[in-house]
Amino acid sequence: MPSRYVARMSEVAELIELLAARAETIATAESLTAGMLASRIADVSGASRVLLGGVVSYATALKQAVLEVPEQVVVEHGVVSEACAVAMAEGARRLLGSTWVLSTTGVAGPERQDGKPVGTVWIAAAGPERTVTRRLELAGSRAEIRSATCAEAVAFLTGILQREETTLG
Repeated sequence: MPSRYVARMSEVAELIELLAARAETIATAESLTAGMLASRIADVSGASRVLLGGVVSYATALKQAVLEVPEQVVVEHGVVSEACAVAMAEGARRLLGSTWVLSTTGVAGPERQDGKPVGTVWIAAAGPERTVTRRLELAGSRAEIRSATCAEAVAFLTGILQREETTLG
């Protein structure tokens, strides 16, 4: 097993432990990663303590119907946007009832989408108090962009939880 994969597994394990210690749960709303993020979380022993599930909404119509992404968001901003990532995360949080939702939307290639270049990714983390976002500009193959998005999403939420612990502690 490559050491880079092990490191990512340990990062996921850290996220699971942080959530478990807080008695919180996680779910995903995935477009670009198409279930890979939920799978990466589920790969780690103990994930069932915190992982509720996820929604793979690759098609725009599904984003709108299941996650309640407003048509106005799609028309004005496109599905590769901060507004769409936020709407996906917040819609999944309502639907699934989890403490936290990580959403992923972006362009893995090989062609531009919504006028955005390959490697443009938005991640959102919706939690009890707020939703925060991060834009990524990734390089590499389609598989590398999708994999890097998962790693970045895990690191993103882990950082949020660690900052909250510092603030509360």
